[in-house]
Amino acid sequence: MYLLWPLLFLHVSAQHLTLFDDRLKQPTQEGRVRLVGNLPSSGRVEVYHNRQWGTVCDDGWDLAEAQVVCRQLGFPGAISVTPGGQYGEGSGPIWLDDMKCKGSESSLSECSFKGWAITDCSHKEDAGVVCETGKNVTSDRHFFVDNSLGLSDDLGLLFDSGDGCDFIVNVQDISEEAEMKFCVHSMILMFYPKLNMTNGSRNLTVDVSHSCHPHVSPFLRYLYTRQIDVSTTSAQCLHQLAFIFGVQKLMEDVGRAFTLLIPEDSTFRTQVSMYEYGIRTGDFVLQENVLQYLSWNCEFLISSPVWSTISFHMMDALLQRSDLIVKDEAFLLEALEKWIQDKGDEISSDQQASLLNHIRFLLIPVDKLYDMQFSSSVLQSES
Repeated sequence: MYLLWPLLFLHVSAQHLTLFDDRLKQPTQEGRVRLVGNLPSSGRVEVYHNRQWGTVCDDGWDLAEAQVVCRQLGFPGAISVTPGGQYGEGSGPIWLDDMKCKGSESSLSECSFKGWAITDCSHKEDAGVVCETGKNVTSDRHFFVDNSLGLSDDLGLLFDSGDGCDFIVNVQDISEEAEMKFCVHSMILMFYPKLNMTNGSRNLTVDVSHSCHPHVSPFLRYLYTRQIDVSTTSAQCLHQLAFIFGVQKLMEDVGRAFTLLIPEDSTFRTQVSMYEYGIRTGDFVLQENVLQYLSWNCEFLISSPVWSTISFHMMDALLQRSDLIVKDEAFLLEALEKWIQDKGDEISSDQQASLLNHIRFLLIPVDKLYDMQFSSSVLQSES
């Protein structure tokens, strides 16, 4: 399945840390989706909003909407849509109606729609989808991180036994209210100043998705032993936990697993969201690896639906690359112009000018450049 790396929002207050990540909290977060039917890959589409599951009206329901749902659930894509309550009538609210998706959104709630629960439909019009099940995009690969530098194995046994522990780490699931408790040793956590252990608190609450819960214990054990087994499926959870606890070395090491995923998604959605995630967590190695891959595959990126979704700071970094591969500079200029037009008022004139400064106009043939100054609205506005 595609592993997506959406933006990370971290809230730290009174020893309470909250982790938001769209993909990792898929089982629990606002706006998640599920399929109700006999198979995991097909069924009635339901959306979680305001702590309640609801359905989607089939008005305007098309393959673009189905693609968003299927990818949000981790399937490669959609095969077909099923209108008219084919998978039975749901109950509760009809949350979404008159959906208008481009097909490139990361979640169904990002698409245009009337508004939550604004509808003239009945449950007889509940929409459904059939998703591709194909092969998984990535296979799970493992590598072992060892930063122990001769630390005693007894530290791992100390964590396992819990003997003498004096500090509680509460791990909660934000919307499902599932909770795990780990008794650890404050002396160990004091090595991580980001946790501010000097304030005398005896507990720490971390709100993460249910899918990350199995990885918390190995992570906490790493704090004792500096050793951990990392896989491509556990990498994001471990990376984000390392970010919360301020374990920079583990962040860097786990980032190696991310590089295995970079070539796996031909839609470029994974790579773009990984870059934004790298910005949020300050992982410069991850940013560089993603930018290098996108630079080498820039023409394919430009032709993908993801091109119009790239942020200004990512576009700015990409255009400054000396290893950017495109067929010619005029092609890049035209692609930038389309991006600017798609962004509309989101991009200021100063930002447009700064991006255009990265274009090597001297490499564009004079006759081509002459024609473009009359056909290009962006160049006209800058002249």
